[in-house]
Amino acid sequence: MSPANITLDIQIACDNKQLPSPEQLQLWAETALLPYNKNFELTIRLVEVSESQQLNHQYRSQDKPTNVLSFPFEVPEGIDLDLLGDLVICVDVVELEAKDQNKQLYGHWAHMIIHGCLHLLGYDHISEDEALEMESIEIDLMATLGYSNPYIDSVI
Repeated sequence: MSPANITLDIQIACDNKQLPSPEQLQLWAETALLPYNKNFELTIRLVEVSESQQLNHQYRSQDKPTNVLSFPFEVPEGIDLDLLGDLVICVDVVELEAKDQNKQLYGHWAHMIIHGCLHLLGYDHISEDEALEMESIEIDLMATLGYSNPYIDSVI
C-alpha cells in the first residue's frame, strides 16, 4: 500500500506579506491528516477581514471576522473522492491573536491549520467531552512540531 498523500490548493486572497510558505502549510496539514492514513485534498484560502466576516456571518450568523472557518465536503454516497473540504483563514485575525496571546506567530498558524483540519475530519468542541478530545489531539500534534500547548499562554 502506498503512503497517504495530502494535496493542498492554496489560495491567497490577501495582501499580507508575512504569510507562511506553501511548504509550512503543507507540513502543518500533513501533521494533522497523515495519521489517518488516507489521501486527502483540501483548499486553504488566506483572506482579508472583510471576506472572513462575510462568510462567518453567512454560515455561522456571527457578524465578525474569525480565525479559521472549516467547510467539510460531503461526498455523495457511492462516489469515491479524496476531497476533504476547505479552510478559510483570516490572516489579520491570526496575527492579532498571536500578538495578543504572546504566541509565536507561526506556532499559532500551525495550530489554526491543525484545528481546522480536525474540524474537517468531524471533530468539534461544542461539548466539554468533545473539546477535551479535540484539544488533546491538537496538543499532541503541536508537540510533534516542537510547539508548546496552544491552550496555555506562551511567551515568544
